[in-house]
Formats: sequence, structure tokens, C-alpha cells
Amino acid sequence: MKISTKGRYGLTIMIELGKRYGEGPISLKSIAQSHNLSEHYLEQLAGPLRNAGLVKSVRGAYGGYILAKEPSEITAGDIIRVLEGPISPVEGIEDEEPAKRALWIRIRDAVKDVLDSTTVEDLANHEDEGQVQPYMFYI
Repeated sequence: MKISTKGRYGLTIMIELGKRYGEGPISLKSIAQSHNLSEHYLEQLAGPLRNAGLVKSVRGAYGGYILAKEPSEITAGDIIRVLEGPISPVEGIEDEEPAKRALWIRIRDAVKDVLDSTTVEDLANHEDEGQVQPYMFYI
């Protein structure tokens, strides 16, 4: 299973909205600029996210987007399914021989578990442990 730029950039939008949850609407332009992404492409992703009830748009000079729910109520799985479709490691699982079908189902279920147990709040609050405390070697 490969997540396309749709899923990756959709997560970027949602993480940024999660980081600033409660501060008012955030423009896609500001998200695009801070991550060096195409504003036009982010606009194309915002539509499906809005239609799925994950974000709300606010019109006006100080408009933009806000999360439609608490960051703790939106999972990475919700976002990926909206932008990428069903989660499946291979096409046509039902046509596989039983041993391979069982493997593909286990992989699919493991990916689903990770995506469905990771919230926007988790992603927005994530700190890179590798940079917090680097390894120290003594000789």
C-alpha cells in the first residue's frame, strides 16, 4: 500500500489545523507557504475533507478552514479513507490462495489499526524523539 501526495498533503492540512485548533480559521495559503506546497493542490484536497465533515470552511477576509470536530475525534484513518479510498495492501484479496489472502488481511488489519488509533491530536502534538535526546557516546 502506498499513500499518494493526496493522503500525505491531506494529513499536513489536518495536522496544521489540529495544531491551531481553537485559534480561528487557518488559510490554505499559510499552510502551503509554511510547507512549500501548492495552494491550488491543497484547495483540491479541502473539498473532499469538507464534504466528509472533517473540516469547515469560513468565508471572508479572515476566513480559512477549521476542524469540524475535536482533534482527538478525527483519526488518520478517516483522512486517508476520504482522500485515498479503502485501505488495502493489494487488489482482489478474495481471488488469492488462502495463505496469501490471510497474509494480506493481516497486513490490512495492522495498517487499519495504526491509522484508526492515531488521532489528529496525536499527530499535532508529536515530538521527534530522535532530536529531543540524541545518543551520547563516551570513549
